[in-house]
Amino acid sequence: MSVIRGSAAGESVSTPLRVKFDRRLKLQFHGAKLSSDGGLLLFRELDDALGLSQMASWELRDNRTGKNSRHQLLAMFRQSVFGRIAGYEDVNDAGRLARDPVMRAITGRKDFNQPAASESQMGRFETGTLGVNKNLAALTDLSGKWIDRVQRLRKSPNLILDIDSSESPVHGEQECSAYNGHFGCSCYHPLFVFNQHGDLERCSLRPGNVHSAHNWQAVLDPIIKRYRWTGLWRKYLRGDAAFAIPELFDYLETNEFGYAIRLRANKVLERRIAHLLKRRPGRPSTSVERHHANFTYQAKSWSKPRRVVAKVEWHPGELFPRVGFLVTTLTVPDARVFEFYNRRGTAEQYIKEGKYALKWTRLSCKSFKANEVRLQLHALAYNLANFLRTLVLPHSIADWSLTSLRDRMIKMGAKAIRHARSITLQLAEVVVPRNLWAQMLATIAGLKARAQEP
Repeated sequence: MSVIRGSAAGESVSTPLRVKFDRRLKLQFHGAKLSSDGGLLLFRELDDALGLSQMASWELRDNRTGKNSRHQLLAMFRQSVFGRIAGYEDVNDAGRLARDPVMRAITGRKDFNQPAASESQMGRFETGTLGVNKNLAALTDLSGKWIDRVQRLRKSPNLILDIDSSESPVHGEQECSAYNGHFGCSCYHPLFVFNQHGDLERCSLRPGNVHSAHNWQAVLDPIIKRYRWTGLWRKYLRGDAAFAIPELFDYLETNEFGYAIRLRANKVLERRIAHLLKRRPGRPSTSVERHHANFTYQAKSWSKPRRVVAKVEWHPGELFPRVGFLVTTLTVPDARVFEFYNRRGTAEQYIKEGKYALKWTRLSCKSFKANEVRLQLHALAYNLANFLRTLVLPHSIADWSLTSLRDRMIKMGAKAIRHARSITLQLAEVVVPRNLWAQMLATIAGLKARAQEP
């Protein structure tokens, strides 16, 4: 048995450092032998079990020619996605990751002593190869194809979509960025659609100064088409008041989607519930009072009357009530309509996870198309992490956020040792012990067997 030589993967030899509190301690740095991202191996196992990256190799086209193809397209795609899962949001860290033993194992290098792709190689891959129109279109569709494969394993009878927009602040002169008065910053204004499992069905990068619902149909069309003949029992969409658009109502009804979408209050709606807007005589209640009502309403721009549900809440210490309106096709009781709608708050939580765990707001390329590529790569990284969270995690850690997954599972020390015919990766056993790893690997093996069933 011999420890892998660091110099074979570009590691330099340096004099050990010392700390003063204990002179017996020496600090040595072995970037080609040691990794801080040992937990990525579990994500790579899930990727292999479901054949996700392999799907990318079928969809993407390599436009490199001549000797400019030292690294395979599939290996560079994995390096892009898995690097983002581990918190490396751009290619600035690719040079160090190229020597990382876990990253070399993930990319599938036949010669384990050879490094993965460098900063310049990854930069050309993301802005050049993936920036080609056909590859960008394939990359945008890839999240949906991954989800289709996972949905066959989940076998959910219903589909619930949540549509929402968010801001991606910029700090330079990125193409199509603009000041947005609502968010109070210069930004991009991407649009996201999640399902009830937290999967990111589709996203679209947009200029910073567009309306929240801008280009909604271009984002929803591919999703609607994918689920049209799947035999799902019920399909719904939830959205805030920015999506209270008559054309969207008609579109959803035509495609047999139910919906619950918030309406902005107006004088006509408030007159319909005037009896609930008057405080009851006597001493105010010390607890929240909730009242519901429903009625049929048709705005001038609507093609037909629709059901509107209202909720009025009187809170202790507040002079005026809190009022909300929803337009919906649901036929359940009023309180349950609002209960159903309020669950769309999880979509906002998913967006926050994407921002803080995967840093998908890091869109610092100058060209708009390059930033589109980066957002789609972040979306794929998010989905792979969410697949592991929802399909693989044992019950004891099933409530971990993506940030917890990164900090507690991915950021795990690993040492690579080369044998004659195998490679051993020794993992630190701190937060995630061996028995949990064994349990998750067994779960992934079961998923692989189910995915291969006819």
